[in-house]
Amino acid sequence: MPISPSKHRRKALGFSLVEVLVSIVVLSFGLLGMVGLQAMALQANRDARLQSVATGLARELGEMMRGNAEIAAKTTSNPYLVSDLRSRLASPTPSSCLNIGSNCTGGTPADTALNIAKAQITEWLARVENELPSPRVTVCLDSAPYDSAGMPQWACTQTSGGGDTVMVKIGWTRNPYNRSASNSNTSAGTPQLATDGTPGVIVPVSMKP
Repeated sequence: MPISPSKHRRKALGFSLVEVLVSIVVLSFGLLGMVGLQAMALQANRDARLQSVATGLARELGEMMRGNAEIAAKTTSNPYLVSDLRSRLASPTPSSCLNIGSNCTGGTPADTALNIAKAQITEWLARVENELPSPRVTVCLDSAPYDSAGMPQWACTQTSGGGDTVMVKIGWTRNPYNRSASNSNTSAGTPQLATDGTPGVIVPVSMKP
C-alpha cells in the first residue's frame, strides 16, 4: 500500500527551533553548574595549600625556638614573641646576624643567642610575608588559644608558669564560599579577611626540656 504524502512528511520532520533552543538552555544550566563546582574546587585547593604552607612555617619557627631555648623561654626581652603583626611584616628588632662573626656575637654567649633570635625572627617574618597573602602573625605565651566556643582567637593570655608554652598564630586573606550579605565577616561580593576573624593556624611550641 503506498504511503500517503502527509504521512511521509510527518516522518521526515526533524527538531523544531523551539526544541533546539530549549536543549541549549538546559545544557547551559548544566555547564554553569560544572563551572561553579570547578571554581569551588580551585578555591578549596588554594585554601588547603595555604593552610599547609602556614603550618609548615609555624612548625619551622617552633624548631628554631627550641634550638635557642635560652632566649625563647623568656617572658621579656624575647625577640621571638611578636604581637599582632600585619602585612607588611617586620620584626620590632630586625637583624641580619645569622652568622657567628664578631660583628654579630655581642660579647657573651647570651648576647650571641639574642642576636641569633633577632635574626631568625626577622628572616622568618620575611618568608611569611612572601608566601602568604596579606598575613597576620602573633607569637605569644598563651594558656587559652581557643574561646569558649572552641574557635581559635588572636588574643593571648600569658601563662602563670612563664614561657612553658608558646603559641604561633598565623592568619591570611582568603575568599569565602558564601558571598552573601548574611555572612558576618563580609559584605555581599567582598572577599572575607580571615586575618580579621580567626587565626588560620595555631601551633603550640613547648619550651619544657
